[in-house]
Parts: sequence; C-alpha cells; structure tokens
Amino acid sequence: MEPVTLTKLQARKIILQAAGLARNAQFGTGIEAVYRVIDHLGFVQLDTNYVVERAHHHVMAARIPDYQTEWLAELCEDGRVYEYFTSDAGYLPMRDFRFSLPVKKAFETQGNPPSKPEINLMKEIMDRVEREGAVMVGDFENDRMEASSGWWDWRPAKVALERLYLNGSLMISRTKAFQKVYDLPLNLVPQETDLTMPTDDEYVRFVISRTLGALGIASVKEMAWRSRRVKGNTIKQELEKMVQAAEVKVVNVEGIKGPLYMLPHQKMDIKLSNEVFILSPFDILNVFRHRLKDFFNFDYQIECFVPAPKRQYGYFSLPILAGDVFIARMDAKADRKQKVLIVHNIHFEPLDLERIILEQFIQALKAFVQFNQCRNIIFKRSNNETYLEVISKSFSD
Repeated sequence: MEPVTLTKLQARKIILQAAGLARNAQFGTGIEAVYRVIDHLGFVQLDTNYVVERAHHHVMAARIPDYQTEWLAELCEDGRVYEYFTSDAGYLPMRDFRFSLPVKKAFETQGNPPSKPEINLMKEIMDRVEREGAVMVGDFENDRMEASSGWWDWRPAKVALERLYLNGSLMISRTKAFQKVYDLPLNLVPQETDLTMPTDDEYVRFVISRTLGALGIASVKEMAWRSRRVKGNTIKQELEKMVQAAEVKVVNVEGIKGPLYMLPHQKMDIKLSNEVFILSPFDILNVFRHRLKDFFNFDYQIECFVPAPKRQYGYFSLPILAGDVFIARMDAKADRKQKVLIVHNIHFEPLDLERIILEQFIQALKAFVQFNQCRNIIFKRSNNETYLEVISKSFSD
C-alpha cells in the first residue's frame, strides 16, 4: 500500500478529530457522551492536581458542554469504566479490561520483588479485604518505622495496597473526596467481562489500534509510551504486518520526520468548527510535547514540575486552542472559598486574533468559571494588554 502524503493542516485536522476537538460536543451530551469519550480515546488520564478542576473532569468538560463531575463515578459504579495505571493513572472502558492483564502481570513479575515482610503484609491485607470488604489507607495503623522523607515516601500499608492494585489483586474506586478505596475485582468487574489473557501479538495490536484511534496520526514512539509497562513488545514488527495487511497506513507529513501511521478508515474531509477550547495540560492532545511542536508549532511545557525561578508562564498554564491553532496559555487557580477564578497570566502567542476568536475565548472562559464552581474572575497580567482589556471588559459589562 502506497504511503499517504498529508500537509500539516490536513494532519492537524485528523489529530483534532481523533482527540474529539474538531467541534464542540463532538461526542454529544449527557453521561453517555462521557462514556463515548472514554471508549473512543481508550484512556483518559487522571490527575490529583486541584489548582483548577482535576484533569479527568477538565478533559470531559472541554468536550461535553453539560458535563457533571459525578458522571465519571456513576460510570465506574455501573461497571462500564474502571481506573487503572498503564502509562499513567486513568479511566479506561471496561470492555478493554482483558488488555490490562499483561500490564498487571508485568508489575507482578518485573522490578524489585517485595521483601518477606511486604509479602506477609500483602497477604494480611488480602485476607482482611476478603473477610471484611473494601479498605482505605486510613483503615490501617501508621506502620511507619521511620519519619517520612517526602511525598513519595509511603508507609508500608500504602506500599502494599499499591502493589496489590498494580498487580491486579485489588482494584480502586473513589470516595467523593477522591480518596482511594481498594476492593476485590470480583466486586467491581461485571461478571460478563472477558478475562482472557491476550497473547503478545494481540496485546501489541491492541496498543497500536488504540493509540492510532486516540491520536489520529502516531509514531512508534507514542505507541511504545502506551505500552511501556510491558517489556519485549514487538510494535515495529507488528506494524509491518498490519501495514502489509492494509490494517494500518503509512503517512508522510510535510516537514515531520517519519515513519508515521494512521488507521485506514480515517476520514480525510474533516471540517473544524474553529471554536475555542481551554484544555488541561494532561489532555490527550497535550501529553506529547514534541507533537505539539511538530504539528502545531506550539512549544508547551507544564511548569508545575519546573522550579519556580525557571517558570516562564506560570505554575499550571492551560493551553488555549482555537480551531487548529494554539492562541495562548493561561495560568489559573480556582479560589473555591471565595468562588473566584484567579487568572495569574494569559500569555498570547504572537498572532493577530480576530474579534470573533476573542469573543469565543470569552465564552469559553465564562463556561470555565462555572465549571470550576466560581462566580467571578480576576485577571492579574498578560503579555497583550489590548486583548486583556477586551476580555476584562466583557466580564465587567
């Protein structure tokens, strides 16, 4: 099969369609739209950062105008969605559950094996869960022998619970306060769920298809990221087979180093709505910095992991997308007590924005204020005072 040659604009449209950002409400509205987003993307990253509403809710709100945060929990309770850690922690469709089994096996067999005391503690925890039901970390006494040395210095009970979660012995649900509840898979996985361990080839083909479905166009690098918990995968070899069988297409994009791939049924006549989306740093569109730079000419980095003196744009800057162009990044924080969204900085890209784009940005901002359970907004600074004045005035009128 001959490679497909695309312009960057064509490639961006395919990527945005795959991400669910070609137009507002691309997956519809209501709780079913939440399921459709997760089912289509295959994985929605979860993050605990609460500067603004958490990333998994933010991803949904950007795509579903009437999104309610309780819907994710309802889908988990109904057994249609579950939480697990593959490339990162996130929500996955239950119909893909069997493809988490190789990852769980890898967590169990790779890395440093648990010590004898850890093995004994894990057995005690499993016995307790089987007898008494679901548990939380707080249900165990503080069994730390030494003072904590930092955030990741977990006490033994927490380590044991996380090992049991990662190897599949336990699963996770969440309280309304977002605390983890550890339970037996038997209680959270519907009885009809396929629990067959996939073969190595099946698993690799799944990773390839799921990655291309979510990203639209992808390289081996992105596919390997999704499967990095499983050693010895044969992505390159399996890709060659899928290309030969016309199950995957090779793609050439102007100015971008290949090889790149996409699914054969990918639509090419994509129309963008040119609406404005305020995105989470952990949105599927933003997790690969090199892709943003290559396809969108947007050099983005989330700076909460950067030492404060080296930050250029702010602690938690949010990418702002208009159509197929990133127009700005916005560092914001929700003051939930005062019900005020504080915008520390809006840094605009060096673009001449039409008034209609600014108006759409204003509408997206108003929706974002409500989504964060705020009533008002305060702007601190921007690199473009003219644009900021227009935006500020719309909130004071």
